[in-house]
Amino acid sequence: MRAVVTVTGKDKKGIIAQVSSFLSERGVNIEDISQTILQEYFAMIMLVDIGGSSVGLAELAKECEALGNSIGMSIRIQHEAIFDAMHNI
Repeated sequence: MRAVVTVTGKDKKGIIAQVSSFLSERGVNIEDISQTILQEYFAMIMLVDIGGSSVGLAELAKECEALGNSIGMSIRIQHEAIFDAMHNI
């Protein structure tokens, strides 16, 4: 099962390392990643495979939000189908 992870906030060192390590520790595989910095703002989107995750999507979403709070970023994860539906006209 695939999901989309979004990470946004003020840029700082180590964001990609922290988020990718967090996901790896839970058995989540990053399939694709795009990131950019717009002046002082960081934005990243990841397509991930959560089929091998040690926790379910709902728990993973709570943990992503908690990680985001602890590092001063917004981190969200959604099932790929929901993300697609929300972003298609």
